[in-house]
Amino acid sequence: MFDNRIDAGRQLAARLESLRGTDAVVLGLPRGGVPVAAEVAKALHAPLDVIVVRKLGVPFQPEVAMGAIGEGGVKVLDARVLRMARVSDAELADVERLERATLEARSARFRHGRDRIDLTGRTAVIVDDGIATGSTARAACEVARRLGATRVVLAVPVGPKDTVEGFTEADEVVCVSAPSQFLAVGYHYRDFSPTSEDEVIVLLDAAAHRMKAGLASEAADSDADVMIPVDGVTVEGRLHLPEPAAAVVVFAHGSGSSRHSPRNLFVADVLYEAGLGTLLLDLLTPAEEANRANVFNIELLARRLGGVTDWLAARQETAGCAIGYFGASTGAGAALRAAGELGERISAVVSRGGRPELAGPILPAVTAPTLLIVGGADTIVLDLNRRAQAELRCENRLAVVAGATHLFEEPGALAEVAILARDWFVVHLLSDGETNSKGPHP
Repeated sequence: MFDNRIDAGRQLAARLESLRGTDAVVLGLPRGGVPVAAEVAKALHAPLDVIVVRKLGVPFQPEVAMGAIGEGGVKVLDARVLRMARVSDAELADVERLERATLEARSARFRHGRDRIDLTGRTAVIVDDGIATGSTARAACEVARRLGATRVVLAVPVGPKDTVEGFTEADEVVCVSAPSQFLAVGYHYRDFSPTSEDEVIVLLDAAAHRMKAGLASEAADSDADVMIPVDGVTVEGRLHLPEPAAAVVVFAHGSGSSRHSPRNLFVADVLYEAGLGTLLLDLLTPAEEANRANVFNIELLARRLGGVTDWLAARQETAGCAIGYFGASTGAGAALRAAGELGERISAVVSRGGRPELAGPILPAVTAPTLLIVGGADTIVLDLNRRAQAELRCENRLAVVAGATHLFEEPGALAEVAILARDWFVVHLLSDGETNSKGPHP
Protein backbone atom coordinates (compact mmCIF):
# COMPACT_ATOMS: atom_id res chain seq x y z
CA MET A 1 0.00 0.00 0.00
CA PHE A 2 2.77 2.49 0.95
CA ASP A 3 6.40 2.73 -0.13
CA ASN A 4 7.44 4.28 3.19
CA ARG A 5 6.21 6.79 5.78
CA ILE A 6 6.81 9.73 3.44
CA ASP A 7 4.63 8.18 0.75
CA ALA A 8 2.01 7.41 3.41
CA GLY A 9 2.09 11.01 4.60
CA ARG A 10 1.55 12.36 1.11
CA GLN A 11 -1.38 10.03 0.45
CA LEU A 12 -2.88 10.94 3.81
CA ALA A 13 -2.40 14.67 3.16
CA ALA A 14 -4.49 14.36 0.00
CA ARG A 15 -7.43 13.21 2.18
CA LEU A 16 -6.98 16.20 4.50
CA GLU A 17 -6.94 18.93 1.86
CA SER A 18 -10.03 20.61 3.36
CA LEU A 19 -7.91 21.58 6.40
CA ARG A 20 -5.47 23.67 4.37
CA GLY A 21 -5.54 27.28 5.47
CA THR A 22 -7.42 26.57 8.71
CA ASP A 23 -6.19 26.87 12.30
CA ALA A 24 -5.11 23.21 12.35
CA VAL A 25 -2.03 21.99 14.21
CA VAL A 26 -0.57 18.67 13.04
CA LEU A 27 0.57 16.48 15.93
CA GLY A 28 2.73 13.43 15.23
CA LEU A 29 2.87 10.49 17.62
CA PRO A 30 6.56 9.76 18.21
CA ARG A 31 8.40 8.20 16.77
CA GLY A 32 6.98 6.55 13.65
CA GLY A 33 4.08 8.95 13.30
CA VAL A 34 6.28 12.03 12.95
CA PRO A 35 7.61 11.39 9.39
CA VAL A 36 3.99 10.88 8.29
CA ALA A 37 2.86 14.00 10.13
CA ALA A 38 5.71 16.05 8.64
CA GLU A 39 4.41 15.42 5.12
CA VAL A 40 0.86 16.25 6.20
CA ALA A 41 1.97 19.52 7.84
CA LYS A 42 3.98 20.50 4.78
CA ALA A 43 1.07 19.85 2.42
CA LEU A 44 -1.44 21.69 4.63
CA HIS A 45 0.94 24.59 5.34
CA ALA A 46 0.29 23.92 9.03
CA PRO A 47 2.55 23.92 12.10
CA LEU A 48 3.96 20.58 13.24
CA ASP A 49 4.44 19.38 16.80
CA VAL A 50 4.52 16.09 18.68
CA ILE A 51 1.90 14.87 21.08
CA VAL A 52 3.68 12.75 23.65
CA VAL A 53 1.58 10.29 25.65
CA ARG A 54 2.62 7.53 28.02
CA LYS A 55 0.53 4.53 28.95
CA LEU A 56 -0.01 3.87 32.65
CA GLY A 57 0.30 0.12 32.94
CA VAL A 58 -1.19 -1.99 35.73
CA PRO A 59 1.70 -2.63 38.16
CA PHE A 60 1.54 -6.43 37.99
CA GLN A 61 0.60 -6.51 34.29
CA PRO A 62 2.18 -3.44 32.58
CA GLU A 63 0.84 -4.25 29.12
CA VAL A 64 -2.69 -3.58 30.39
CA ALA A 65 -3.44 0.16 30.39
CA MET A 66 -5.17 1.64 33.41
CA GLY A 67 -4.83 5.11 31.91
CA ALA A 68 -2.50 7.48 30.13
CA ILE A 69 -0.73 10.78 30.76
CA GLY A 70 0.21 13.67 28.53
CA GLU A 71 1.93 17.02 28.69
CA GLY A 72 0.55 19.85 30.75
CA GLY A 73 -0.24 17.53 33.65
CA VAL A 74 -3.00 15.76 31.70
CA LYS A 75 -4.04 12.39 33.11
CA VAL A 76 -6.75 10.07 31.76
CA LEU A 77 -7.77 7.10 33.91
CA ASP A 78 -9.80 3.97 33.14
CA ALA A 79 -11.97 3.57 36.24
CA ARG A 80 -13.08 0.08 35.21
CA VAL A 81 -9.54 -1.28 34.94
CA LEU A 82 -8.50 0.43 38.19
CA ARG A 83 -11.44 -1.13 39.98
CA MET A 84 -10.96 -4.64 38.59
CA ALA A 85 -7.19 -4.61 39.16
CA ARG A 86 -7.62 -3.13 42.64
CA VAL A 87 -4.80 -0.64 42.09
CA SER A 88 -4.20 1.51 45.16
CA ASP A 89 -3.67 5.27 45.05
CA ALA A 90 -0.04 4.74 46.10
CA GLU A 91 0.58 2.21 43.32
CA LEU A 92 -1.01 4.52 40.76
CA ALA A 93 1.14 7.41 41.97
CA ASP A 94 4.34 5.33 41.67
CA VAL A 95 3.58 4.33 38.06
CA GLU A 96 2.61 7.87 37.14
CA ARG A 97 5.79 9.33 38.63
CA LEU A 98 8.01 7.03 36.56
CA GLU A 99 6.07 7.56 33.33
CA ARG A 100 5.87 11.32 33.88
CA ALA A 101 9.66 11.55 34.14
CA THR A 102 10.05 9.64 30.86
CA LEU A 103 7.39 11.77 29.15
CA GLU A 104 8.95 15.06 30.20
CA ALA A 105 12.45 13.95 29.15
CA ARG A 106 11.22 12.86 25.71
CA SER A 107 9.16 16.00 25.21
CA ALA A 108 12.17 18.19 26.00
CA ARG A 109 14.44 16.22 23.69
CA PHE A 110 12.00 16.15 20.78
CA ARG A 111 11.22 19.88 20.92
CA HIS A 112 14.84 20.80 21.25
CA GLY A 113 14.15 23.88 23.39
CA ARG A 114 10.94 24.96 21.65
CA ASP A 115 7.70 25.47 23.54
CA ARG A 116 4.72 23.22 22.96
CA ILE A 117 2.32 24.71 20.40
CA ASP A 118 -0.80 25.98 22.16
CA LEU A 119 -3.89 24.03 21.07
CA THR A 120 -6.44 26.34 22.70
CA GLY A 121 -9.37 26.88 20.33
CA ARG A 122 -7.67 25.04 17.45
CA THR A 123 -8.13 21.86 15.44
CA ALA A 124 -5.72 19.11 16.50
CA VAL A 125 -4.82 16.69 13.70
CA ILE A 126 -3.30 13.65 15.41
CA VAL A 127 -1.20 11.56 13.04
CA ASP A 128 0.38 8.13 13.44
CA ASP A 129 1.85 5.71 10.88
CA GLY A 130 -1.09 3.38 11.57
CA ILE A 131 -3.25 2.01 14.35
CA ALA A 132 -4.03 -1.51 15.52
CA THR A 133 -6.03 -1.42 18.76
CA GLY A 134 -5.99 2.39 18.79
CA SER A 135 -5.26 2.68 22.52
CA THR A 136 -2.41 5.17 22.13
CA ALA A 137 -4.40 7.23 19.62
CA ARG A 138 -7.37 7.33 22.01
CA ALA A 139 -5.16 8.66 24.79
CA ALA A 140 -3.67 11.24 22.41
CA CYS A 141 -7.14 12.47 21.41
CA GLU A 142 -8.13 12.90 25.04
CA VAL A 143 -4.86 14.70 25.82
CA ALA A 144 -5.42 17.09 22.89
CA ARG A 145 -8.87 17.97 24.21
CA ARG A 146 -7.53 18.55 27.71
CA LEU A 147 -4.91 20.86 26.19
CA GLY A 148 -7.62 23.06 24.69
CA ALA A 149 -8.32 21.71 21.20
CA THR A 150 -11.92 22.39 20.17
CA ARG A 151 -11.87 19.78 17.39
CA VAL A 152 -9.83 16.59 17.13
CA VAL A 153 -9.11 14.72 13.90
CA LEU A 154 -7.35 11.35 13.93
CA ALA A 155 -5.48 10.80 10.66
CA VAL A 156 -3.70 7.53 9.87
CA PRO A 157 -2.63 5.79 6.67
CA VAL A 158 -3.92 2.38 7.75
CA GLY A 159 -5.90 0.64 10.47
CA PRO A 160 -8.28 -2.32 10.85
CA LYS A 161 -11.81 -1.63 9.69
CA ASP A 162 -13.47 -2.37 13.04
CA THR A 163 -11.05 -0.12 14.97
CA VAL A 164 -11.48 2.76 12.53
CA GLU A 165 -15.26 2.50 12.49
CA GLY A 166 -15.48 2.17 16.26
CA PHE A 167 -13.15 5.07 17.07
CA THR A 168 -15.33 7.63 18.85
CA GLU A 169 -12.73 9.65 20.72
CA ALA A 170 -12.07 11.89 17.67
CA ASP A 171 -14.57 14.18 15.96
CA GLU A 172 -13.41 12.79 12.63
CA VAL A 173 -11.28 9.82 11.58
CA VAL A 174 -9.42 9.97 8.26
CA CYS A 175 -7.85 6.70 7.11
CA VAL A 176 -6.45 5.91 3.67
CA SER A 177 -6.91 2.14 3.98
CA ALA A 178 -9.04 0.20 6.47
CA PRO A 179 -8.88 -3.52 5.54
CA SER A 180 -11.14 -6.00 7.31
CA GLN A 181 -8.25 -8.49 7.39
CA PHE A 182 -5.47 -6.78 9.33
CA LEU A 183 -2.30 -8.29 10.80
CA ALA A 184 0.01 -5.39 11.68
CA VAL A 185 0.76 -1.84 10.54
CA GLY A 186 4.17 -2.82 9.16
CA TYR A 187 2.64 -5.24 6.64
CA HIS A 188 1.25 -2.26 4.74
CA TYR A 189 4.67 -0.65 4.14
CA ARG A 190 7.45 -1.76 1.81
CA ASP A 191 9.89 0.13 4.04
CA PHE A 192 8.91 0.21 7.72
CA SER A 193 12.36 0.77 9.18
CA PRO A 194 12.45 2.31 12.67
CA THR A 195 12.39 6.08 13.13
CA SER A 196 15.08 7.38 15.49
CA GLU A 197 14.68 10.17 18.02
CA ASP A 198 17.25 12.17 16.02
CA GLU A 199 15.05 11.92 12.91
CA VAL A 200 12.10 13.22 14.91
CA ILE A 201 14.14 16.22 16.05
CA VAL A 202 15.34 16.98 12.51
CA LEU A 203 11.81 16.85 11.10
CA LEU A 204 10.46 19.14 13.82
CA ASP A 205 13.36 21.56 13.29
CA ALA A 206 12.67 21.68 9.56
CA ALA A 207 8.97 22.38 10.12
CA ALA A 208 9.78 25.14 12.62
CA HIS A 209 12.16 26.76 10.13
CA ARG A 210 9.49 26.61 7.45
CA MET A 211 6.88 28.31 9.62
CA LYS A 212 9.31 30.90 10.94
CA ALA A 213 10.19 31.90 7.38
CA GLY A 214 6.51 32.38 6.57
CA LEU A 215 6.45 29.71 3.89
CA ALA A 216 2.90 28.78 4.86
CA SER A 217 1.72 31.64 2.67
CA GLU A 218 3.87 30.73 -0.32
CA ALA A 219 2.11 28.78 -3.03
CA ALA A 220 3.79 29.84 -6.29
CA ASP A 221 6.36 27.05 -6.48
CA SER A 222 6.83 23.55 -7.88
CA ASP A 223 7.36 20.54 -5.63
CA ALA A 224 7.07 17.16 -7.30
CA ASP A 225 8.48 13.66 -7.55
CA VAL A 226 10.46 13.16 -10.75
CA MET A 227 11.72 10.17 -12.72
CA ILE A 228 15.05 10.82 -14.42
CA PRO A 229 16.30 8.58 -17.26
CA VAL A 230 20.08 8.42 -16.99
CA ASP A 231 22.83 5.97 -17.80
CA GLY A 232 20.39 3.33 -19.09
CA VAL A 233 18.22 3.30 -15.92
CA THR A 234 15.63 5.53 -14.28
CA VAL A 235 16.41 7.17 -10.93
CA GLU A 236 13.91 8.86 -8.64
CA GLY A 237 14.06 12.32 -7.14
CA ARG A 238 12.14 15.17 -5.55
CA LEU A 239 12.44 18.53 -7.32
CA HIS A 240 11.42 21.65 -5.38
CA LEU A 241 11.67 24.93 -7.25
CA PRO A 242 10.84 28.49 -6.16
CA GLU A 243 9.15 30.77 -8.66
CA PRO A 244 11.15 31.92 -10.48
CA ALA A 245 14.05 29.48 -10.18
CA ALA A 246 17.57 30.87 -10.58
CA ALA A 247 19.60 27.99 -9.14
CA VAL A 248 19.25 24.32 -8.22
CA VAL A 249 21.25 22.36 -5.65
CA VAL A 250 21.50 18.64 -6.43
CA PHE A 251 21.88 16.37 -3.38
CA ALA A 252 24.08 13.28 -3.54
CA HIS A 253 23.60 11.26 -0.34
CA GLY A 254 26.06 8.84 1.18
CA SER A 255 26.02 5.10 1.78
CA GLY A 256 23.11 3.82 3.86
CA SER A 257 20.96 6.89 3.14
CA SER A 258 18.35 7.92 0.59
CA ARG A 259 16.59 10.93 -0.86
CA HIS A 260 14.24 10.73 2.13
CA SER A 261 17.07 11.37 4.61
CA PRO A 262 15.70 13.73 7.30
CA ARG A 263 19.09 15.47 7.49
CA ASN A 264 19.16 16.27 3.79
CA LEU A 265 15.47 17.22 3.86
CA PHE A 266 16.25 19.67 6.66
CA VAL A 267 19.13 21.26 4.75
CA ALA A 268 17.01 21.36 1.57
CA ASP A 269 14.27 23.28 3.40
CA VAL A 270 16.79 25.86 4.61
CA LEU A 271 18.18 26.27 1.09
CA TYR A 272 14.70 26.64 -0.34
CA GLU A 273 13.92 29.38 2.17
CA ALA A 274 16.91 31.26 0.72
CA GLY A 275 15.50 31.09 -2.81
CA LEU A 276 17.38 28.01 -4.03
CA GLY A 277 15.78 25.09 -5.84
CA THR A 278 16.65 21.61 -4.60
CA LEU A 279 16.76 18.16 -6.18
CA LEU A 280 16.97 15.27 -3.71
CA LEU A 281 17.60 12.04 -5.55
CA ASP A 282 18.78 8.46 -5.37
CA LEU A 283 21.60 7.89 -7.83
CA LEU A 284 21.08 4.13 -7.72
CA THR A 285 18.00 2.03 -8.35
CA PRO A 286 16.79 -0.20 -5.47
CA ALA A 287 18.21 -3.25 -7.25
CA GLU A 288 21.60 -1.55 -7.66
CA GLU A 289 21.67 -0.50 -4.01
CA ALA A 290 21.37 -4.16 -2.99
CA ASN A 291 24.94 -4.59 -4.27
CA ARG A 292 27.05 -2.72 -1.70
CA ALA A 293 29.87 -2.33 -4.22
CA ASN A 294 27.74 0.12 -6.20
CA VAL A 295 27.40 2.43 -3.19
CA PHE A 296 31.16 3.01 -3.30
CA ASN A 297 31.45 3.10 -7.10
CA ILE A 298 32.36 6.79 -7.31
CA GLU A 299 32.84 6.67 -11.08
CA LEU A 300 29.28 5.35 -11.54
CA LEU A 301 27.77 7.85 -9.10
CA ALA A 302 29.61 10.77 -10.69
CA ARG A 303 28.44 9.71 -14.14
CA ARG A 304 24.86 9.62 -12.88
CA LEU A 305 25.26 13.11 -11.41
CA GLY A 306 26.46 14.32 -14.78
CA GLY A 307 23.41 12.77 -16.43
CA VAL A 308 21.08 14.42 -13.93
CA THR A 309 22.78 17.75 -14.61
CA ASP A 310 22.11 17.27 -18.34
CA TRP A 311 18.47 16.46 -17.51
CA LEU A 312 18.11 19.73 -15.58
CA ALA A 313 19.68 21.67 -18.45
CA ALA A 314 17.10 20.20 -20.85
CA ARG A 315 14.04 21.15 -18.75
CA GLN A 316 12.37 24.46 -19.55
CA GLU A 317 12.05 25.60 -15.91
CA THR A 318 15.67 24.79 -14.99
CA ALA A 319 17.52 25.31 -18.29
CA GLY A 320 19.01 28.63 -17.22
CA CYS A 321 19.68 27.73 -13.59
CA ALA A 322 23.08 27.74 -11.94
CA ILE A 323 23.84 24.25 -10.61
CA GLY A 324 25.39 23.32 -7.28
CA TYR A 325 26.13 19.96 -5.67
CA PHE A 326 25.57 19.05 -2.02
CA GLY A 327 27.30 15.79 -1.18
CA ALA A 328 27.25 13.78 2.04
CA SER A 329 29.70 11.01 2.98
CA THR A 330 30.54 9.01 -0.19
CA GLY A 331 28.19 11.30 -2.15
CA ALA A 332 30.68 14.12 -1.61
CA GLY A 333 33.35 12.15 -3.47
CA ALA A 334 30.94 11.63 -6.36
CA ALA A 335 29.93 15.32 -6.34
CA LEU A 336 33.54 16.51 -6.53
CA ARG A 337 34.43 14.02 -9.23
CA ALA A 338 31.43 15.09 -11.32
CA ALA A 339 32.27 18.77 -10.70
CA GLY A 340 35.82 18.17 -11.87
CA GLU A 341 34.58 16.52 -15.04
CA LEU A 342 31.90 19.12 -15.80
CA GLY A 343 34.09 22.14 -15.10
CA GLU A 344 32.36 25.51 -15.19
CA ARG A 345 28.92 23.94 -15.58
CA ILE A 346 28.95 23.43 -11.80
CA SER A 347 28.99 26.69 -9.85
CA ALA A 348 29.50 25.47 -6.27
CA VAL A 349 29.98 22.32 -4.18
CA VAL A 350 29.30 21.70 -0.48
CA SER A 351 30.41 18.54 1.31
CA ARG A 352 28.77 17.50 4.61
CA GLY A 353 30.83 15.01 6.58
CA GLY A 354 32.10 13.97 3.17
CA ARG A 355 34.81 11.81 1.72
CA PRO A 356 36.30 14.20 -0.85
CA GLU A 357 39.42 12.06 -1.26
CA LEU A 358 37.23 9.48 -3.06
CA ALA A 359 37.16 11.85 -6.04
CA GLY A 360 40.73 10.71 -6.64
CA PRO A 361 43.20 12.47 -8.91
CA ILE A 362 40.51 14.71 -10.39
CA LEU A 363 40.42 16.89 -7.25
CA PRO A 364 42.89 19.48 -8.59
CA ALA A 365 40.69 19.87 -11.70
CA VAL A 366 37.64 21.05 -9.71
CA THR A 367 36.88 24.68 -10.56
CA ALA A 368 33.66 25.10 -8.56
CA PRO A 369 34.08 26.94 -5.24
CA THR A 370 34.03 24.16 -2.64
CA LEU A 371 33.03 24.19 1.02
CA LEU A 372 34.03 21.21 3.16
CA ILE A 373 31.97 20.90 6.38
CA VAL A 374 33.21 18.44 8.99
CA GLY A 375 32.37 17.75 12.63
CA GLY A 376 35.15 18.60 15.06
CA ALA A 377 34.74 15.24 16.80
CA ASP A 378 34.80 13.32 13.49
CA THR A 379 38.58 13.17 13.64
CA ILE A 380 39.31 10.60 10.94
CA VAL A 381 37.08 12.31 8.36
CA LEU A 382 38.43 15.70 9.41
CA ASP A 383 41.96 14.54 8.63
CA LEU A 384 40.83 13.18 5.25
CA ASN A 385 39.22 16.53 4.42
CA ARG A 386 42.34 18.46 5.36
CA ARG A 387 44.39 16.29 3.01
CA ALA A 388 41.84 16.68 0.23
CA GLN A 389 41.70 20.44 0.72
CA ALA A 390 45.43 20.62 0.11
CA GLU A 391 44.82 19.16 -3.37
CA LEU A 392 42.07 21.59 -4.36
CA ARG A 393 43.10 24.48 -6.63
CA CYS A 394 39.69 26.18 -6.69
CA GLU A 395 38.31 28.64 -4.16
CA ASN A 396 37.72 26.51 -1.08
CA ARG A 397 37.12 26.54 2.66
CA LEU A 398 37.12 23.96 5.45
CA ALA A 399 34.44 24.66 8.10
CA VAL A 400 34.65 22.67 11.34
CA VAL A 401 31.49 22.37 13.45
CA ALA A 402 32.81 22.26 17.00
CA GLY A 403 31.99 19.10 18.95
CA ALA A 404 29.95 17.52 16.15
CA THR A 405 30.26 13.86 15.19
CA HIS A 406 29.87 12.34 11.73
CA LEU A 407 26.07 12.65 11.47
CA PHE A 408 25.88 16.08 13.17
CA GLU A 409 23.37 14.73 15.71
CA GLU A 410 24.36 17.12 18.48
CA PRO A 411 21.95 19.97 19.38
CA GLY A 412 22.30 22.79 16.85
CA ALA A 413 24.96 21.02 14.77
CA LEU A 414 22.81 20.29 11.72
CA ALA A 415 21.37 23.81 11.82
CA GLU A 416 24.92 25.15 11.63
CA VAL A 417 25.60 22.90 8.64
CA ALA A 418 22.49 24.19 6.90
CA ILE A 419 23.40 27.83 7.52
CA LEU A 420 26.97 27.31 6.24
CA ALA A 421 25.68 25.58 3.10
CA ARG A 422 23.00 28.20 2.51
CA ASP A 423 25.46 31.07 2.74
CA TRP A 424 27.95 29.36 0.41
CA PHE A 425 25.34 28.56 -2.23
CA VAL A 426 23.69 31.99 -2.06
CA VAL A 427 27.01 33.71 -2.72
CA HIS A 428 28.08 31.39 -5.54
CA LEU A 429 24.77 30.44 -7.19
CA LEU A 430 22.64 33.56 -6.94
CA SER A 431 24.40 36.14 -9.07
CA ASP A 432 23.44 39.16 -6.98
CA GLY A 433 24.47 37.43 -3.74
CA GLU A 434 21.09 38.16 -2.20
CA THR A 435 18.10 36.04 -1.33
CA ASN A 436 14.63 36.57 -2.68
CA SER A 437 11.47 36.90 -0.62
CA LYS A 438 11.65 33.27 0.54
CA GLY A 439 13.75 34.23 3.54
CA PRO A 440 16.48 36.44 4.97
CA HIS A 441 20.16 35.95 4.49
CA PRO A 442 22.53 37.37 7.08
